[in-house]
Amino acid sequence: MMKQSTALLTFADVGFHKRERIILKDISFSVKKGEILTIIGPNGAGKSTIAKLALNLLTPTTGTVTRLPGCKIGYVPQKLFFDHTIPMTVSYFINLIHPKPTKESIQDTLAEVRADYLLDQSIHRLSGGELQRVLLARALLMEPDLMVLDEPAQGVDIIGQQELYRLIRQIKEQRGCSILMVSHDLHLVMASTDTVLCVNQHICCSGHPDKIGKDPAFFSLFGEPASEELAIYAHHHDHSHNPSSEQNCSAHTCNTGQNDKG
Repeated sequence: MMKQSTALLTFADVGFHKRERIILKDISFSVKKGEILTIIGPNGAGKSTIAKLALNLLTPTTGTVTRLPGCKIGYVPQKLFFDHTIPMTVSYFINLIHPKPTKESIQDTLAEVRADYLLDQSIHRLSGGELQRVLLARALLMEPDLMVLDEPAQGVDIIGQQELYRLIRQIKEQRGCSILMVSHDLHLVMASTDTVLCVNQHICCSGHPDKIGKDPAFFSLFGEPASEELAIYAHHHDHSHNPSSEQNCSAHTCNTGQNDKG
């Protein structure tokens, strides 16, 4: 059985280049058992690239990405497109995974994400929030130790986003799985995470949400108004956080770099 401090995923001095463009450089962090770690940053900061490296969909140019042996990973992509000429129900879509889940496990997992009423509906007719819940259920049926969520609230309205982030935290608490989440919904996601990694090609700052909102590097990326708004939503834990584990860089370095998609 894995201990609470066990790192399921570790990035060590990871860099990624696309042709001659630097997408990421010197990225080091780990996702521990039972932790929600959220990556934030501006467009083109390399956030989705980190998710793809975590999933082994990309190979780092430099450094190493290490996954704990036997660690099962569930994935909720940022976007998923379906051919509207192919009839497909939610049940049929979920049954495409391997090994094929039982009907009872599909119903139970959809109920867990409050989407059991969608079982026989067309995948093409779902709202953004409904589709995200179905994708969450599909990933959970793999019984993952680590969930990688790339912009899970993409295309979801503000009320739906709040509900989705509460659901994600509930999943973590009930299942004990770790979550690596990419997001740009600053104030909403900050209230739902344990650790924040602020990225703009490199790591600008990292740590607990209530400290990130006060960091000069965060001001540099998102501006003081965003930082003030963030303070309203920052959550607090009963357990202590070790300030020595946080990383910082001078604020002026966080606006450098090329604007590559990622």
